[in-house]
Amino acid sequence: MPRTRPASWPRLTRRGVSLVVVGVVLAGISLWFDLRDILVLAFVGIAMPVVAAVFVALRRPRLAVQREFAPAVVPAGEATQVSLVVQNRGTRTFDGAHWRDRAPDGAVGPAEALLPALGPHETVLPSGDDRVRVEYRLRMPRRGVFAVGPLSIGVHDPFALAGIERDAGSAHEIVVTPRVTPLAEALATAASIDGVVHSLQRRNHPNSDELIAREYRYGDPLRRVNWPATARRGELMVREEEQRGDPEARVLLDVPSNGRGGLAVHHHDRSSDVDERFELAIEVAASIGVHLLEHGFRLRCTSIADHERGLGATAPPDGSYRMPGGEHLLLEDLARVEVGGRRRRADDERAPSDARPRGRDAREPGFAVLADPSQADAGALVALRPGFEPAIAFVTATVSSAVRQMLENADWNVVTVRRTTEIGGAWAAVAASTAVRDAS
Repeated sequence: MPRTRPASWPRLTRRGVSLVVVGVVLAGISLWFDLRDILVLAFVGIAMPVVAAVFVALRRPRLAVQREFAPAVVPAGEATQVSLVVQNRGTRTFDGAHWRDRAPDGAVGPAEALLPALGPHETVLPSGDDRVRVEYRLRMPRRGVFAVGPLSIGVHDPFALAGIERDAGSAHEIVVTPRVTPLAEALATAASIDGVVHSLQRRNHPNSDELIAREYRYGDPLRRVNWPATARRGELMVREEEQRGDPEARVLLDVPSNGRGGLAVHHHDRSSDVDERFELAIEVAASIGVHLLEHGFRLRCTSIADHERGLGATAPPDGSYRMPGGEHLLLEDLARVEVGGRRRRADDERAPSDARPRGRDAREPGFAVLADPSQADAGALVALRPGFEPAIAFVTATVSSAVRQMLENADWNVVTVRRTTEIGGAWAAVAASTAVRDAS
């Protein structure tokens, strides 16, 4: 049977404190003037709040709580509708309580309100009198995975002399995805942005629309004979289906290897010292990733430190996403990336890179998003540069000049993004510079 758990010790209300003060004053007067009748009143005034505190401490309501979010995944800065179904599992009517759902730090949660009366638990012929539904809107200002709840129930005695807060139910997680800035389509149509296209020959593929003709081989079914091509070539030709794979692109994030999302769900209890550099980098990566997915790319999103493995558990092990639905998986994985409180060790700056560049015949667009990279991270990007075309690095204002110089010397196009409002402009500037370079 579910029981509420005390979230605090019983406390006296203003009425209870006033009654105790009056009782103490009457006790002093009765002792000073030897008025025994007043001493009885003083004892009653002091004892009643104490009895009330013991009463609320021993009163343990049995409540079951169900919590739903609509939507369950919400973009940062927007609100979700929270629905709570509170059911009385006890044999007595439960009324006169107040409820307040606990919201994460920084979120705008509900104000304390009166909980409607709940009838005794019904097992034989349930009519719904033992449960109530309450709703409120919860605005989530930041990206992350947050715990909402448990439900706080305020219980008082019949005279409202003492009260106690109890936790009912458990906390539930809500995923808050990073903001996505719409980007211009110019870069998607610029030269050399077609990505790596796999020309896969797949025979008898039922979903293929592109048909080519080749010479007849022993064992080919006669129903696949291409008669027009046979007439033109003067020899027996058959149809073969060709399917072109999705173009590929890569987004590399500047996060530590232990900051991978999906390995362990984290709960943010963020304060005012949140490092906005990493949040800006996450928003840049989210905007670029969604833009590329919408333009038909198969996207791989990995960290620089571990560039062969994906960031989250919802994507394949190599971190690849594709439409349809890939943008939702990408945003959820980015929501689970924990980058706050990152610390550098001295040996991280000297760690050798094991990055293996792709061959020049398999180049793909590469986008690095950097907030606080080390020399090892920069070295990894330099080693990966031959496999990317174009190679664009979006950096925040806190990236050191030494790292910028390393990337520029390796022919990375380094673009600075200082705030969220500059993401669209930075992308458009990259598109313009790419077009000029291709024209020249």
